[in-house]
Amino acid sequence: MKAENAIELRNISKRFGKVVANDHINLSVRSGEILAILGENGSGKTTLMNMISGIYYPDEGQIFVHGEEVTIRSPKDAFPLGIGMIHQHFKLVDVLTAAENIVLGLSGPTRLDITAVATRISKLAAKYGFDIDPFKKIYEMSVSEKQTVEIVKMLYRGANILILDEPTAVLTPQETDALFAVLRNMRDAGKAIIIITHKLNEVLALSDRVAVLRRGKYVGAVQTADATVESLTEMMVGSKVTLDIDRPDPVDPQVRLVMKDVTCVDPEGVITLNHASFTAYGGEILGIAGVAGSGQKELLESIAGLTPKESGEIEYYPPNSETMDITGLSAVEISRLGIKLSFVPEDRLGMGLVGAMDMTDNMMIRSYRKGGFFWADRRAPKTLAEHIIGTLEIVTPGVSTPVGKLSGGNVQKVLVGREIASAPTVLMVAYPVRGLDINSAYTIYSLLNVQKMRGVAVLCVGEDLDVLLALCDRILVLCGGRVTGVVDARTATKEQIGLMMTQSGKGGER
Repeated sequence: MKAENAIELRNISKRFGKVVANDHINLSVRSGEILAILGENGSGKTTLMNMISGIYYPDEGQIFVHGEEVTIRSPKDAFPLGIGMIHQHFKLVDVLTAAENIVLGLSGPTRLDITAVATRISKLAAKYGFDIDPFKKIYEMSVSEKQTVEIVKMLYRGANILILDEPTAVLTPQETDALFAVLRNMRDAGKAIIIITHKLNEVLALSDRVAVLRRGKYVGAVQTADATVESLTEMMVGSKVTLDIDRPDPVDPQVRLVMKDVTCVDPEGVITLNHASFTAYGGEILGIAGVAGSGQKELLESIAGLTPKESGEIEYYPPNSETMDITGLSAVEISRLGIKLSFVPEDRLGMGLVGAMDMTDNMMIRSYRKGGFFWADRRAPKTLAEHIIGTLEIVTPGVSTPVGKLSGGNVQKVLVGREIASAPTVLMVAYPVRGLDINSAYTIYSLLNVQKMRGVAVLCVGEDLDVLLALCDRILVLCGGRVTGVVDARTATKEQIGLMMTQSGKGGER
């Protein structure tokens, strides 16, 4: 007997001004099925899911839930229909417990019976295989525990159709396996599950069907059993794509940067980087792995002169010159010394670029001091902006368009392109392909390898261990602000690194 459609979309369209995000899309998800949604950056995946969950309202088309046409104008309309969306950035109150977050906003008696709530949560956890402590505070939880709270929150509200946006982006391999086991249990219990992800290997391991979008249009759906990484990529892109990440061997690597016993403390007195030590070499790519909040941000920012250091030293070894101690220097002071250090931060618009400014002005952020007090040279930055648009295939009306109006993936391309164009000797990138489609991601991998072959020391924070293992020469692993080891990326395994990311295992060179 064929399973019924839990949700069906007919001729759904959504426009933002002149941009058509979704163009007459027909899509269905069955009860007891895990459907993966794939597509390049800007293909309309998240927009489509936001219409199902009530964040956006479609301009055209119909939505059917269990065969009945429905109108979903807000998340309040979606909840009674059994639709819940778990976003990549969790929406939890840190000072409350798991149980308090799960019932927050629900109607009920004036006096909350938290014991009864905890009992119901425990029953849900036992049914689907979750590991959750209802009385644990959110700020005490790991990323995977927070994600569990978000999923249980939707189940507690009666969700039968769950949408997960990049659910494994910040999980270790072991946490990913645990999540997949839970999702399969939910599917077997009759839930309809939709996942949005860029990780094709996970799509093949978890889903039952795969639906592909391209430039806002529905390309088609295939049974996962009949799909391969290559066939799915071809559906997304519209042509064959080579998926091998090149990793040339380092040629005459030279010490470029040495961190010795560096500790950083945030304004609340929390240790964010704990006696971290490592060496980075020119002519290699050093990957940095760890679950979210393990000290990746502070490690890079301490080198860039953006985060004060409580103790420790950072030494820079220029090509053919004397060693420089840059421990207490600010970013401006590092630049004045002639040290060519480039940094692509995780916060693209908050730290890297100015959203209200156009591409030319954002290029000038690195070069405006070369102009006079009243006049700055805009010709070279404009030429650079046009070059980056062409090289990285940035989708924009032109160099005069504010960067903040571009899609997240195109913003990332602007930032990465600008920093690489400054010809650094040390290049630090945090999640350089986050939000990028597969074609753009491989372009960035190629650019990082070009820098490596030019003798640049490349430090790359990544969340996809498969990519780090294929791209990098060595991988430094962080857990709770500590360096738990540095391993050879050519011989290490995902499982080994996953254990180091949770302090369950240590190893590798130091």
